[in-house]
Amino acid sequence: MTRIDKVLYTGKTHTTGGREGAARSTDGRLDIKLSPPGGAGSGTNPEQLFAAGWSACFIGAIGLAARAKGVTLPPDLAVDAEVDLGMAGDAFLLQARLNVSMPGIDAGTARVLVDAAHQTCPYSKATRGNINVEINVVQAA
Repeated sequence: MTRIDKVLYTGKTHTTGGREGAARSTDGRLDIKLSPPGGAGSGTNPEQLFAAGWSACFIGAIGLAARAKGVTLPPDLAVDAEVDLGMAGDAFLLQARLNVSMPGIDAGTARVLVDAAHQTCPYSKATRGNINVEINVVQAA
């Protein structure tokens, strides 16, 4: 396991009530109601939060890869993240798909950038070997 030499940021939240509760960051920027996936509640769920965090981080990692290769990214670059909560026997598990759209970038270049991003994104590193993940280029050129 690789240990962090220098902490750049620590996200801190206080959560109560589990999937039917609430979560608030210590700085107050995040203040949300939680509800079970697919439920009638008015809040979001952990799978949606994970998908949002991973996709935002992944776009940043694509940006790093693009700068290293001298590629200008389109302003409408997007990642549609899908995080599934499922079961295998009695065990709850996650699996995910990141569907990346880079209009105006040829498919080969898009694939190179996406593969590089998947190697550097901290969320990708955290999930590698732990859950099934698909990284798809869904729109290029």
